[in-house]
Amino acid sequence: MSNKNLLVELFVEELPPKALKKLGDAFASVLADRLKAQGLADAAAVPVAYASPRRLAAWVPGVAARAADKPVQQKLMPVSVGLDAQGQPTPALLKKLAALGVDASVVPQLRRAVDGKAEALFHDSVAPGVTLAEGLQKALEDAIAGLPIPKVMTYQLADGWTSVNFVRPAHGLVALHGDEVVPVSVLGLQAGRNTQGHRFEALHNPIVLRDADSYAEQMRSEGAVIASFDERRAEIARQLQAAAERVGGGVRPIEDEALLDEVTALVERPNVLVGQFEPEFLEVPQECLILTMKANQKYFPLLDADGRLTHRFLVVSNISPDDPSAVIGGNERVVRPRLADAKFFFDQDRKKTLASRVPGLAKVVYHNKLGSQGERIERVRTIARAIAETLGGPVLAQRADQVAMLAKADLLTDMVGEFPELQGIMGRYYALNDGLDTTVADAIEDHYKPRFAGDELPRHELGVVVALADKLETLVGLFGIGQVPTGDKDPFALRRHALGVIRMLIERDLPLEPQALIDVAFAAFPAGHGQAQAEVAQFMRERLVNYLRDAGYGAREVEAVVEVGPARWGDIPKRLQAVRAFASLPEAESLAAANKRVGNILKKAEGAVEPRIDAALLREPAEQALAQALQEVKPQADAAFERGDYAVSLQALAALKAPVDAFFDTVMVNAEDPALRANRLGLLATLHAAMNRVADLSRLAG
Repeated sequence: MSNKNLLVELFVEELPPKALKKLGDAFASVLADRLKAQGLADAAAVPVAYASPRRLAAWVPGVAARAADKPVQQKLMPVSVGLDAQGQPTPALLKKLAALGVDASVVPQLRRAVDGKAEALFHDSVAPGVTLAEGLQKALEDAIAGLPIPKVMTYQLADGWTSVNFVRPAHGLVALHGDEVVPVSVLGLQAGRNTQGHRFEALHNPIVLRDADSYAEQMRSEGAVIASFDERRAEIARQLQAAAERVGGGVRPIEDEALLDEVTALVERPNVLVGQFEPEFLEVPQECLILTMKANQKYFPLLDADGRLTHRFLVVSNISPDDPSAVIGGNERVVRPRLADAKFFFDQDRKKTLASRVPGLAKVVYHNKLGSQGERIERVRTIARAIAETLGGPVLAQRADQVAMLAKADLLTDMVGEFPELQGIMGRYYALNDGLDTTVADAIEDHYKPRFAGDELPRHELGVVVALADKLETLVGLFGIGQVPTGDKDPFALRRHALGVIRMLIERDLPLEPQALIDVAFAAFPAGHGQAQAEVAQFMRERLVNYLRDAGYGAREVEAVVEVGPARWGDIPKRLQAVRAFASLPEAESLAAANKRVGNILKKAEGAVEPRIDAALLREPAEQALAQALQEVKPQADAAFERGDYAVSLQALAALKAPVDAFFDTVMVNAEDPALRANRLGLLATLHAAMNRVADLSRLAG
């Protein structure tokens, strides 16, 4: 049997650009996996995915024309059931064989083998391997059914009666095994070797493919199509950089991976051109111009060396005329009204102050169970004032109240109405236009931060205060009405809000207690609001663990620190570093195991055990030595802990290893004398408290 490379292509109408990369990858991977599962392709075969605006294709190496035959062992039944005393087949055996399509003549060839405790009859046969036509038909159907299609279309085939469902109407199917067509069909199409090239620039249409291996080269040379998504993307990136260098002056195209992916999905053979607009539009905030060019036109704005927008932009065209001036001019004419709209919105919005817009928020619904944006703002103001009082007193509280009041006012502006992505950003510009100081304006923009994982935090303390208040109000509000994230569903981005709170507490080392913040936030809601303080605290704790694990700390280290419930999360990184340093000490493993043992003993004790020691009841030398060691070590460890030197605090505990080991070797904790037993438990409770101030060291035990 000869193995040859296989190519399968579906030629369709324009595919949804934001889904194209996923569609192409899924088509190739599922097709190859199904061929491997049927024995038609090697398990190590790596498929190549092709995806352009009008095609999905897959190239799979080393595909067999027919899969190898497979031996099949079929257990029939116990010998005692299948054969009578004379060794003749019973009716039960004959019925089983008939069901398998085998006649009674095979009975003498049935194999006997012990199966468990009894001897059973087995029928051995050989299943012929599937042909490529059969296997590819199934693989192709599975690949199409398994595509992550954002929205399915239903359309009629050429017969006018049959309807099929697919992401877009399909008009061609290619299936080549080497240079031979594989007779498969799907979506009402019969496989062949003809496909279509570029609508306008192909040398000829159709493109007659010679074989599976010539696909990419023929599509490029004859069809004027770069079939590979990745190659086309790299070519666009190269041309963007080259075009920027031609413009000169140190300009660079804006970096936007999502835009690059989308444009790659819109063109078959990219041609990057330089356009420009009137410099007076640059009076509009550059975020507005950049967004309208990217979102509406799919252009790449050019930035100068300082990151400021220039009046030039890059267009990724799908055609390459000898004279590109008409294409450039057309794009310049198209973008001009967009920029004019942005300028109009900006000019109109500045005619009203942010403060004058605040009353209008009372008419904007936030959530049907949580009231209007106006009501929400009042809650955020209450929370922000409380946080600010703790961090900076009345002056900071007054400024935080002002920012919280104005923070959502830009939701009522025309610019944010057109581009919701600019909320906060436009608030900053309008605040500056109203004569507010830069810190207040920055805080209005920054109260949304961090907007996503890895985003920067607010620039100033004022922005941090309002950002905390805004995120806490969202968490507490939605938890209070039972809108809790489940599985991978988090429609209100509560995980992101929780992570934002955690990052600000830790990365800014704020002297704030998470539980106190949660309580303050709940207090801002009416009395009838659901009380879910414990649920929010647990949710925050889970997010904290994930955040610390993502930061590179080990599971045991994180558990050890989080388990003691530090009041301030800002010092958790210092605790983790201290735990890591402690774990490297030779005494660490023994002390961690002893700490775990102590914890278990105290849990089993009747009633609460107070960490008290009566020196007069210390009878054994080992318990006397441990008490003496604690008297010397505990003050050192506590002093280091109080000044925040957690590493020194934990390292001081290393001196306890020998007396702790000796204690457990020679002293019986549960003595018959109740007074001795209570005193020894008190000694262990004192030891346990001393060892677990920085972290629960028992979590480090193996």
